[in-house]
Amino acid sequence: MKYPNQILPFLFLLCSTFAFAQLEIKNKVKDFQLDAPVESASIYIKNTTIGTITNADGNFSLKVPLENVKDTLVISSIGYSTEKIPLEQYDSSMEIYLIEAVATLDEVTIEAEPRPKTGNDIVLKALEELPETMPDSAYIQKGFLRHKERNKREFKWLIESAISVYDSGYSVPAKNHLKINVDQMRKSYDLRDIDSLFAYASYLNQKSRRKVTPKNFKRSQIKTASIKKAIRWNDKRVNGLQNIFQGKLNIFRNVKGNKALFGKNILTNHQFELDTILVDNERKLYKIKILKGENYVGLGTKGIYNEGFVPQGWVYIYYDNYAFKKIEYELIAGSKEQKSRSKRLFDTQLNHKLEITYKEYEDKMYPAYIYYETPKLVNVGKKGKNVIISPEEEERLKEERYYYTIQEILFSEIILDDESIMQAKIQKWDMDIFSPKPYDKEFWETYNVLLESEEDEEMIEDLSQRASLFKE
Repeated sequence: MKYPNQILPFLFLLCSTFAFAQLEIKNKVKDFQLDAPVESASIYIKNTTIGTITNADGNFSLKVPLENVKDTLVISSIGYSTEKIPLEQYDSSMEIYLIEAVATLDEVTIEAEPRPKTGNDIVLKALEELPETMPDSAYIQKGFLRHKERNKREFKWLIESAISVYDSGYSVPAKNHLKINVDQMRKSYDLRDIDSLFAYASYLNQKSRRKVTPKNFKRSQIKTASIKKAIRWNDKRVNGLQNIFQGKLNIFRNVKGNKALFGKNILTNHQFELDTILVDNERKLYKIKILKGENYVGLGTKGIYNEGFVPQGWVYIYYDNYAFKKIEYELIAGSKEQKSRSKRLFDTQLNHKLEITYKEYEDKMYPAYIYYETPKLVNVGKKGKNVIISPEEEERLKEERYYYTIQEILFSEIILDDESIMQAKIQKWDMDIFSPKPYDKEFWETYNVLLESEEDEEMIEDLSQRASLFKE
């Protein structure tokens, strides 16, 4: 495909550094028609597992080993044409533009073998094919985790870590055969206020048979150390990596688990509607809308009323082999009880927001990117009760009061060799993202990370400055 020289839409901005035997590529990916950033576009080296994604501003940074500098760089995004450029022909003159590409339902060739026609049937077929499309043997993935906690105004907590994930494969339960290790940490800031009676009451309910509510306590009667202990307990219980990988949120990996979200009763609390057919990396892709079913969705979280939700979102399935490419999944408060709880504790009806994107490697689908967002029981700050304040001040207090956590994971490497797999089976694995580790500057010089958005970068810089003052 060729374009006039004055457009040059697919030329790259090359930013090369040969320190540590690597080539660093930075650029911006944009929609050709809208001239707007393309978020979550895949950037990777062809026939390898080396890759990254674009951030909210369409920017990316990729560190490429020198042994791969003669390979081809691939830029793809669902609904767009794919660009493939040999790194030796890489040109730094302009940003990268992708052109929208859609295959309508009418354009699909009728095949001899009957195909499922409804959204429900396509999803059920894709679930049947999971033993063929998911990894069937042990593997290791290297990734980057950004864990951030914030209110509507600023970051209150930030952790950035390098992690390893070992998985024995789809055929065995993740609870016993999937392990996570936090390898390195480069940033860790915690500036949260400590006055949450909500977390404290929940903590006591788990430690004793006596049921209490925040109304049973006065903050002045509780030691700060006890509040801190309750909040730390809540952090590990609700927002640990275990919940993302070993539990129901790992929707397709753990589809055979007890009461899985997409388990055998999937159609009782979900319905699926075929929307259209898109293109991804030159392959047709079903785009299917997730709708509510007859029953509410629940997560069955111990000690938390995590029930009474209505699902919504999208699922993307390859047309040729029915492999799941991506899911965008949200759980909204649906039942009367959950709506009341969500409003009172979190000031939102959105309780869970999950996105998982997969990459294909050697005919199997491996996680490439995970995004998870949930509100938290760290409801702090002045409530304005029995105090006369202006509407503006009340809104400000409200924005500071309610917290939520976001976890993003970018996987940049897949390891399949037998020696590494055998070593992984005997090594000690520790998934605690909250324990600090010594900073290894040389390690991070060569490790692929998620590029922060411009907004996040400003907030992280502000948080780091305030953290220094806090320590002093």
